Amino acid sequence: MEKNKIASSIKYLVLSIKSWIKQNPWDALILFLILVVGAFFRLYKIDQYMTFLGDEGRDAIIVRRLLVLRDPILIGPGTSIGNMYLGPLYYYMMAPALFLAGYSPVGPAVQIAILGVITIFMVWYFAHKWFGKWAAVIAAALYAISPTIIIYSRSSWNPNIMPFFSLLCIYSIWKVWQENKFNWLIVLGISYAFVLQSHYLGLLLAPTIFLFWLLTYFKIRNSKFEIRNYTKKSLLSLGIFLCLMSPLVIFDIRHGGRNFSAIYKFFSERQTTVSIRPWTAIPKAWPIITKINTRLVSGQNVLAGKIITGLVVGAFIFMLYLNKKSKKPLLHIPYYLLLAWLGFAIIGLGLYKQEIYDHYYGFFFAAPFLLFGGLAQFYIQKYKKAGFIVSIVVLLLIILNLKENPLRRSPNRLLERSQKIAAKIEEESGGKPFNLAVLAERNYEDGYQYFLEKDNYPVIDIDAQKLDKTITNQLFVVCEMAKEKCDPTHSPKAEVANFGWSKIESEWEIMGITIYKLVHTK
Repeated sequence: MEKNKIASSIKYLVLSIKSWIKQNPWDALILFLILVVGAFFRLYKIDQYMTFLGDEGRDAIIVRRLLVLRDPILIGPGTSIGNMYLGPLYYYMMAPALFLAGYSPVGPAVQIAILGVITIFMVWYFAHKWFGKWAAVIAAALYAISPTIIIYSRSSWNPNIMPFFSLLCIYSIWKVWQENKFNWLIVLGISYAFVLQSHYLGLLLAPTIFLFWLLTYFKIRNSKFEIRNYTKKSLLSLGIFLCLMSPLVIFDIRHGGRNFSAIYKFFSERQTTVSIRPWTAIPKAWPIITKINTRLVSGQNVLAGKIITGLVVGAFIFMLYLNKKSKKPLLHIPYYLLLAWLGFAIIGLGLYKQEIYDHYYGFFFAAPFLLFGGLAQFYIQKYKKAGFIVSIVVLLLIILNLKENPLRRSPNRLLERSQKIAAKIEEESGGKPFNLAVLAERNYEDGYQYFLEKDNYPVIDIDAQKLDKTITNQLFVVCEMAKEKCDPTHSPKAEVANFGWSKIESEWEIMGITIYKLVHTK
């Protein structure tokens, strides 16, 4: 019976899509072209452009051990600040892609790229539903070609799933708030667990979710039936969310509350992390908004980012003025949701005292594009001449974004480099156990170690508590710095220092990287 229901739903969906395409051929063609362009920018030579360094290697090692050794995972990656751990959902999501790709790291990267293309469609669909077809085309087109978003849409990394799941969270709470579709609370619970386990900045999405969950309650409070259904689905959603977050709890129980203590310390010792005074975020609001538009919408062009910020803010304020004078409301309901989404994000980022990196915006990647598209739609419909101005602005943004397209730069070939260096180490190790160290400014061993483990070569991590059992007779040092800065026998790095007194027996150079083979001095 359940199978028939699913089959009927799929059949209905296919027929609905066919009907829409038949009725809107030009809209369908434009959407198809946007998706093709977005897919091309994300998938073209992805094995050459994808990032594959220590973090990506670490994730691949853990997921491969899950698949090969059936080693269950209770925690995800550690955070760069605060010594906290995320949940393991991304690892479990990554596992099928790694397995289907024959344990090639390209598989999970392709998975992220496909998720990025689906996110483009979601931006188009939500903008079309909320504002209209022009909003959909503008928002989706700019999102598809944004250099920053392309970069984070073609590498396997836990923050890179956040744009998809955060947008799904926002649409879910919209369906609950506006359409009383309480089954979407289940989707919300699952999606938010993925958001929070991709990066803890996903916490800044919680105020928006809670606010509109509360507004839904006040809207339906006079209906006992709806309140009962709403409460039931809310508890079920919360239960699913807590279930998906439970591996972290189990980990903490086993390790004396290690993760909880780190989170508590992060928020309690606020000298260098976060402020609890909301008003301190006010002076930072304009620079943050400008940086968001610069990094996401304006092709990383600073001047264009400032101009777009001024245009968007000015256009929105003027729309509020027109709304106040008009007898008929001009401010669409979705604007309230977008403003809350962006507003809480800006306040949260304003309270954060550390450097704000591009991937921190992941939980609201789509928001500036949806807002820009919505405002464009409003003025195109309101004023005849506005269409020409909007077209010029959008065309300039397209040019700026394409000018900074990542494909215009030479591929980094990080994956190929890791494979070749690992193969050289395998060849020179003679099949005997060896230790490994990497000397670099922003990298570590796991990118190379993944391929060594995958090929079943006996690379051994030195354990300071078990030196006699973990130190081998050879140490391979991969130096990614300029050769004059490489001094492998005197490096203070633990993997080198723990190896003991040594000398260079051999050295090689591959793709600009120097490999040293060290042996003990007698």
